[in-house]
Amino acid sequence: MCRVPLQSRGFSLVELVIVVSIVAILSGVAAPALGDLWLDSKRTTAVNGFIHSVFLARSTAVMTGKTVTLCRSLDGQTCRHQTGDWQAGWMVFVDRSDDRPPERDPNETVLDVFQGWQNGSISSNRTFYSFRPNIHRVVNGSVVFCDRRGSAQARAVIINSAGRPRVSSHDSNGRPLRCPSG
Repeated sequence: MCRVPLQSRGFSLVELVIVVSIVAILSGVAAPALGDLWLDSKRTTAVNGFIHSVFLARSTAVMTGKTVTLCRSLDGQTCRHQTGDWQAGWMVFVDRSDDRPPERDPNETVLDVFQGWQNGSISSNRTFYSFRPNIHRVVNGSVVFCDRRGSAQARAVIINSAGRPRVSSHDSNGRPLRCPSG
């Protein structure tokens, strides 16, 4: 009978160091791309939340025959009209009194509340958007969503006079977007 020598069933130190080095290099290359993917996802969530609110306000105004307002709100119950950004949140409500600036009265129904976006800034050239049943009586404007990557990765929701929103990487005049941080 001949004896077969036992072979090692583990990894050598050299093999282990090579595998750990390859994993470290791949992680270093993938981390920035994953960070950008995460920021894109958060920005897209905020943009889609705003577009959802615009569509809800627009369609409710047409269906009910009442003015529906989308305004900045910290608490989801009252509009905030002083200057500032929208990243703290907003609400959509049926504005039966159609007052200017819009104020939610106790008998006016809140349709939607967005709690805000902490990953960047949201700025607009309007403090509120009112959608009326008559199609061409909407205040048009732009809402710009910026994160730490700045203007190159910013997105704008541009609302036309008929109340239709569109998303763009440029302003309504075709110029690049501008973020507060650059």
